[in-house]
Amino acid sequence: MIYLTLFLEFFKIGLFSVGGGLATLPFLYELADKYTWFDKNMLSTMIAVSESTPGPIGVNMATYSGFHSSGILGGIVATIGLIVPSIIIIIIVAHFLDKFKESVYVESVFSGLRPAVVGLISAAGFEVLKLSIITWNSMVQIKSIGDIINVKATIFLAILIYLTNRYKKHPIFYIGIAAVVGVVFKI
Repeated sequence: MIYLTLFLEFFKIGLFSVGGGLATLPFLYELADKYTWFDKNMLSTMIAVSESTPGPIGVNMATYSGFHSSGILGGIVATIGLIVPSIIIIIIVAHFLDKFKESVYVESVFSGLRPAVVGLISAAGFEVLKLSIITWNSMVQIKSIGDIINVKATIFLAILIYLTNRYKKHPIFYIGIAAVVGVVFKI
């Protein structure tokens, strides 16, 4: 039964997460509330693993989620569930593309989808920022700003934003630095 549920949930995510892997994050937050497969705190780990491993982030996160919930077969089922809608849609679009590629309506649909995708990715980014920077377990006795904000993570975030804007290195370079700094300083 869990395999069918995994397939259907990730099929829905694959069907409606327009805009790439980061667009799957709002759906994964919903799954964290709905099932016990993973919790919201694990999502930041899932994102880190998915971003630092080869392949599309959405597929990596589906595999990670499925594996965490029910082993290797769960990872395979979740991944297949995520990619099947894309395959179906690509086959349908390829069949009709020549007929509709100059359509005003098709252009209008894509014009409407772009802001929605930006909004979904921004909302997901904000959730990741909250998980990474804010220390939720210390909300009981707040004595200083350091009780709310993970100061080391905030400083490191500021440094990384500066470095990525100042020096246009490949993202893998910064991912590697972040991994080393995270291990050394336990951010």
